[in-house]
Amino acid sequence: MYSEWASLSAQISANSCGAQCFSVLNKFPASAGREVVVSVVKQLGTNLGITQNAEPSHLVKDEEVKWCMDVICFGLSLPLQEHETIKDCVNVYCEWLTALHPQPRISVPKPICEDANLYARQIINHFHNLFVPRQGEILPFLYQTTLGADTIKRQAVLCHRVLRTLQQTAQISQLMDRQTWDTLLLFLLAINEILLAPPTVKDDVGDQLCERVLSVLFEVWLLACVRSFPSPSMWKTLQESCAMWRHRVALVDQWNRVNLALTARLLEFSYGPAFPQLKNADEDGQLIPVGMSNDCVAQTWYRFLRMIGNPTALCSPHIISKSSHFVQWALTHEKGAETHQHPCLQQLPQIFLNAMKGISSQVDAFLGLSKTSLIGLTGGSGGGARNAISGSSSTNASSTTTAASGTSGASSSATASASSLSTVTIGGSGGAGISAGGPGIPGSTATGAGGGSAPAPAPTTPTSTSGPPSASSSINSLPLTSMGAGVELAVARPKCNSILHVFHEWLFEAAHIGGDTWRQNRKKQACEASKRPSSMIMEHRKGSISLSQPNSLNDPQSLPPTLTIDKYESGRAEAIGTLCKIFCAKKTGEEILPVYLARFYMALQQCLKITESRECDETLASILLHSSDLFRLDLDGINVLLPGFIAALEIVLPDKDLKLKTQSMVFNRTELRRSAINILLSIMVLPLHYQTLPIRDLTSETSEKMFTFIQLKSRLMNILMNALQVETDAQNTHMLLGGLLLCVQDAVTFEETELGGNASLSHNSSGVQHHEANLLSSDNAHALFVRATYLVCHRLISSWKTDLNVSLAALELLSGLARLHIRETDALECKRAVKWICDYICYQCSRPPPAHSKDLHSTIVAAFQCTAAWLMQHPYLLQDKDCLQTVLEVVELGISGTKSQSKGTDIPKFKDEKELKPASMRVRDAAENLLTIILEQVGYFPSECGPESISSLLDELALMKHCNSMVPAAAASSEQAIAKFKYFVTENSTILALLEEPLGNDQDPQPTVTLLIRGPFGRHAWTMQLRHLPRSKSGIKYHAINPGRPIPMNDVTQRPDCEQKNFPDGVDKVQPCVADYSIPTIEQMREQYGTASIRELEAMLENQSIHEKLAWAEADTSADSLSHAQECVPPSVCHEFHAARLFLSHFGFLGFETRNPHNPNEALGQPPQRPLIVLDTKSTAFAADLDRLDKLSARTHDTVYVFYVKSGQTSAQQIIANMAEEQAASHDPHFASMLQTLGWPVQVADHSGWTGFAHNSWSLKGTPEQEQQQQQQQPATNYNGSQRVLYWADVSSEIAFVVPTTWNLRYNSDTSDGGSISSTDQITAGNVWARSDAGESGPTKSKSRNLSLELDTNRMTKEPVPPTRRKGNVTKPTLLAQAPAKIFLVWLESYEDYLNFPLEDVLAYTRTGEELHTLQLPRANDCHVIFVHSLLSGLLRVKLQGPPGRMSFATPLVDGMVLSRRVVGNLVRQTALNISRRRRLDNDNYQPPHVRRRLKVQDIVQKYKMDLSEAELLAHLFQRAI
Repeated sequence: MYSEWASLSAQISANSCGAQCFSVLNKFPASAGREVVVSVVKQLGTNLGITQNAEPSHLVKDEEVKWCMDVICFGLSLPLQEHETIKDCVNVYCEWLTALHPQPRISVPKPICEDANLYARQIINHFHNLFVPRQGEILPFLYQTTLGADTIKRQAVLCHRVLRTLQQTAQISQLMDRQTWDTLLLFLLAINEILLAPPTVKDDVGDQLCERVLSVLFEVWLLACVRSFPSPSMWKTLQESCAMWRHRVALVDQWNRVNLALTARLLEFSYGPAFPQLKNADEDGQLIPVGMSNDCVAQTWYRFLRMIGNPTALCSPHIISKSSHFVQWALTHEKGAETHQHPCLQQLPQIFLNAMKGISSQVDAFLGLSKTSLIGLTGGSGGGARNAISGSSSTNASSTTTAASGTSGASSSATASASSLSTVTIGGSGGAGISAGGPGIPGSTATGAGGGSAPAPAPTTPTSTSGPPSASSSINSLPLTSMGAGVELAVARPKCNSILHVFHEWLFEAAHIGGDTWRQNRKKQACEASKRPSSMIMEHRKGSISLSQPNSLNDPQSLPPTLTIDKYESGRAEAIGTLCKIFCAKKTGEEILPVYLARFYMALQQCLKITESRECDETLASILLHSSDLFRLDLDGINVLLPGFIAALEIVLPDKDLKLKTQSMVFNRTELRRSAINILLSIMVLPLHYQTLPIRDLTSETSEKMFTFIQLKSRLMNILMNALQVETDAQNTHMLLGGLLLCVQDAVTFEETELGGNASLSHNSSGVQHHEANLLSSDNAHALFVRATYLVCHRLISSWKTDLNVSLAALELLSGLARLHIRETDALECKRAVKWICDYICYQCSRPPPAHSKDLHSTIVAAFQCTAAWLMQHPYLLQDKDCLQTVLEVVELGISGTKSQSKGTDIPKFKDEKELKPASMRVRDAAENLLTIILEQVGYFPSECGPESISSLLDELALMKHCNSMVPAAAASSEQAIAKFKYFVTENSTILALLEEPLGNDQDPQPTVTLLIRGPFGRHAWTMQLRHLPRSKSGIKYHAINPGRPIPMNDVTQRPDCEQKNFPDGVDKVQPCVADYSIPTIEQMREQYGTASIRELEAMLENQSIHEKLAWAEADTSADSLSHAQECVPPSVCHEFHAARLFLSHFGFLGFETRNPHNPNEALGQPPQRPLIVLDTKSTAFAADLDRLDKLSARTHDTVYVFYVKSGQTSAQQIIANMAEEQAASHDPHFASMLQTLGWPVQVADHSGWTGFAHNSWSLKGTPEQEQQQQQQQPATNYNGSQRVLYWADVSSEIAFVVPTTWNLRYNSDTSDGGSISSTDQITAGNVWARSDAGESGPTKSKSRNLSLELDTNRMTKEPVPPTRRKGNVTKPTLLAQAPAKIFLVWLESYEDYLNFPLEDVLAYTRTGEELHTLQLPRANDCHVIFVHSLLSGLLRVKLQGPPGRMSFATPLVDGMVLSRRVVGNLVRQTALNISRRRRLDNDNYQPPHVRRRLKVQDIVQKYKMDLSEAELLAHLFQRAI
């Protein structure tokens, strides 16, 4: 850089040597000179005002002043025993130097004031005498023997005084001219040379003053850069001089201080105020003079950076020790020694480390990582201060304690955004330093300016260098944001190329130290050296000697054991760690020069070499700590390092106790493992992605050592399994569990899709797959499934059960494994898994009361959910008697708190005898839920309705439409339909709606009752018939066949005519007597009564006879004639039924006598205790309340919003606009395929599940004709929820994936004016079945939505508070204390855009209509975001962002994981569901859906119950429905 310029070294030597010749007193004997000095200086000293008041000086002429100065010059060179005299000399000169100040002291002689610069230069030259060795004392390091330590301290005090005066003068003087500045700088260089060039001896004056003289030199030099910029010759001299002092620890420390101070200023003006500040200690911030211009800062920064030459020279003691001082020491050593064996060189490894740390801190600053600057680097043994390893992905490498200043810089939250960027290029020769240039300049840092600001990374504690950091960190105490890639880099950071242009030479060389290539180079140098004649070449530089004997230069045997090359490993580790940081800072689409990549890969290849002993050395640790992101960045050719990294992971992860090379390595093992796991997660999917592609070895030409990717799969699996086996840190375990599910899922999907389900094409060399012995060694999907299930269940029971997060992650993983479709799934394995989960629940429930916390119960609830997942996916398990018993015992334990049989031999305890003491209400709810799933859903899901509903799709209106008695036109409203039903409540939790009319499709006139059962777990429709006959005989109308009567015989027989006689024949012959005449004759009567009466009587008789004849005739012709009336006919069958009464009676609901008289509650017959409660359906609000109950889903529901962010987009409008039809063509094609794997596309119009919007979910949809019309009106193009949405459901949860467009904003209107209470009574729930006019477009839709929202709002104000279920937390049944988790899935074209994603603005597009129920609107910092970035390899990189809660991050996705496209939809969906589940578990006030439904039923009972006595209830049953 300064090769063309002359060095001023000779002048420095001349000044130092000639200082004592300046005075005329040197011509006289020393004693005479001493006496003159004592008398003159004492007199001058009294005028200074130190002991008495100052007086004006008596020296008024130049000659007088010069004479006195001659005397003082001699005085300064007196032996150190003359301390008082020397002190007076120093005092006089220090006072006289104030002539350069704006206000000189009164005692300064007038001539000096008049020509201050001239005299100041002389004074400065005379000061050499104070510092140079005295006559007879050859070198300062001999002081120790001849002088006491006390004398040295006194000399040091005087030197301090001089330095302070010179520094102060330089700072405040306005008069100094260029010559004076040069003299001052040369003087400072000379005294540094005198004190620092000799080999260090402990406690000599050089050792004591070392820090001070260097800091003054550097600080004054910086001042000179502002006031009088030093010439290139001066810079060259400085560079040469520093090379002579490199054996001093202080040099590198001070160099680091100045460099970091200059870097801080450089960053300010290069990258603008938004760039993260480099925080230096306060006094270091003042190193840079106030008036320094930006250009000056840049020039000075570059020159100072290059000042000590290449730091790797510190690894060669021969080079450091080739100065004349060391040669002199070697020659005078009594035993004879080589120069490089001086004991002071023992410090070199530490000096090298400090230099590397300084460079590392500068790189950190350019990357925006600067938390705490690294200033006073601690001394100590070579590896002792490995704080760069202790700082890791979460505690930054540069965050070490500052020993020199004693202050530790505070952590700064870096908010990184680029507002203005300047480009920086480093020039070559002469005065060229840093110039601002355009993007065209090679190596310029032209980066796109990004607006907005990055979220601040979590503040981390700087790790102390003095001791090891905390051994492990629990998730509960750490925010999970640092799980992935660690600290955030500045957005506006320079390109990697730009940083490498500055530092690459040093870093690459340092990274190779001690490696194979380094040794080969040394051998080559040795050969070249041996060809030259063995000689000692004297250089012009102060006689410094270059030893070129090959034996001493390259013979490692001649080095002391403390200086062997492996002692420099700490510095090498720092260098390779810094390189890893630089390459990990690559942005999406950024190019890195191939030469840099090649050198980097070579360096890593060398550093990753695993030794025979398989120990972890510092280099390996440093690489792993700083290269978490290497495989996620699309670095060209990075996969050549895969075998090396896998070998490194095999050392670090699978072993419980890491084998360390040296015990002095101080770093956090947990952090090291975390970084290693991050690397593992980013390479897990590579083998199945690239399969048989070969990986070339960088070093060997032959293909012997060539691997294919697929060969590495089993090694990766083993690392993962073994790491999980021994991992103790909660966060690390969480990450490994996520990785495990990724592996198994990927393998299963791969075998299904790529191999067409042919699992025998396993990648294991042996063909046999199905033997137990081979199962663990193979790595096909089934083997992985078995290993994963076994390992996770085992660890869950043995060691994870006490940690909430790990337990949840393990249970999530087991649920995920349950859902995998593996063809040869072993029933025994699944049974074992279920048994283990049940054992886990038993263990957790049986823990002593103090352990029963919210967290414990959360794990139990999660375990019940996990059991449900296994049983749903493997219904055959319930056919197994043991499995069924185990599961039902656990359900009983959850509901009642104890098992009926604690041991198999115990007598079972019946439910009536047990006291209900569940572990908690949450546990009981979860157990009830599992029981219902076992009884109602296992093997029966999905039903005819499809997965979108677990309830019947029939309601009152639908049933009435099919009812015989209903005229279709009349079925207009649900009120009319409800009026046809009778409503009863049983067990205070189930509403029975009974319809007594047979449906139109029923031909049999059987007693028919149609039930709608609304319970906690849904709405179910049953039709029941009372049957007395088997169906085969039901066509015969009656059971007793009527035989009829015989046909009458109408043939009339011939009867002979004979005269009818009333009396016997002989009656005429009998003689009448008086008695015979006692009955008067008719004539006599006529005579007696008169003819009129007789005639009347005759007429009556005649009439009567006519009537009778008519009556007989009529009777003969009628069916009721005597002949018919005598028939015996069976009674006709009854066709008119009160079927409801029959049903209730037959099902035992009317058995009132079962009440227990000893139970006062039952004796009083309070409604809840009665078997049946009647509901009054006359109220107009009843239909609306029923509708609300139907709108409470029996499953949980969640919504995920999907966004597509094109490169560089930061505003919500741009991002939302990407989903417009015309934009769709420009999307990444993989985005559309990912959408398809998230869920099933459904038409909102005919979807009866969750749609992502509260107003049209869970409603019974319209007839097919209407749907077709609607579809014709608007072609469905997207999934924004207006017509289509992506939907997925299982038995307990529903999830909708909405891709918002501008349409979604329309529902963001202010709905807080929810209508008055009175309006509730007037509004009906609307005809959700017929969907008469709720069209898809226009204001009607939003109107109906608002109505439903008003209903919801009003309901909240009127509802009674349900029974208390949670201690101290009584909430209204539908009032969620916490909004459902807002989950966003964001596809990034450019990874860095995640920093600027406009969460706040996007929230407006994500309203579901449920927000009004919550106590607070969703906030941006409560949102969970899953960022997915597509890499060039076709793999996907994941970034998770979310609130820093204890439970917010769920598996299987882990921050930083790399996925294959095969599994992305599945894993994203599982993660979203698990995030929501965790959020619910963590919410004290959350009520499961079935509890909310039960409370709603109880609410309806409270509102509409009819308090009927038994008699009234029975009477009510005899009233017909309307």
